[in-house]
Amino acid sequence: MKFIGIDLGWKSQPSGLCCLEWTDQQLQLLDLDRKEAIADILSWIDQSVQPNEPAIIAVDAPTLIPNATGSRLPDKLSHKYFGKYHAGCYPANMNLPFAERTVNFGLALELRGFAHAPTIEPQKLSRYQIEVFPHPAIVHLFGLERILKYKKGRLSERRLELIKLHQYILDILPNLSPPLHLGDSFVLEIPTTGAALKETEDKLDSLICAYIAAHWWYWGEQRNLVLGDRTTGYIVIPKKVRSYEL
Repeated sequence: MKFIGIDLGWKSQPSGLCCLEWTDQQLQLLDLDRKEAIADILSWIDQSVQPNEPAIIAVDAPTLIPNATGSRLPDKLSHKYFGKYHAGCYPANMNLPFAERTVNFGLALELRGFAHAPTIEPQKLSRYQIEVFPHPAIVHLFGLERILKYKKGRLSERRLELIKLHQYILDILPNLSPPLHLGDSFVLEIPTTGAALKETEDKLDSLICAYIAAHWWYWGEQRNLVLGDRTTGYIVIPKKVRSYEL
């Protein structure tokens, strides 16, 4: 079983891409990449997951947008439950500039057999796609009081927050269920320039997306929250780790 994380550029920005594989009762990192064009992202997916091979693709972008204006139900619920962590998501509707790109990406995945999975039978092999949101997932997985603010602000401050994220990934994800084995090759030098920092940010976000996919497949609703459903749009978020691990 493979787990693909896509930190999708909502407009024309590059997207972070991660591929994990479940083998020998642990997750292994197979690839961490970045592509810009949607065609190149889909080609990378096709190379990473063979036809009919089971996988979950977790996308950080609104791939289901039923509303013409306003906000989706999952957008509103993210603010209700995660606003105190500064982890509410951007509103999505079909009149916004990014909507066609993100919705069409979800449709392209459906054409490849990846069905939306706002509900799931844990550990059943199939081809699925889900929408995810790294900020609240990071808060819950790592037991934080607020999000890590590595996306906005001064470069030096963003870099420090990204260093924290990298260290949490190294220290905590190998000890959760399912465990993520990263190996020595994953230890990254966090860049000091803006463009390089953004590239690292995209890749680490995609790794978090891929891990959420694995956590959803492994545990289903027992250890995950689902904001919304297939008709309203939905976001899958791991529950607080301390609520069941400690």
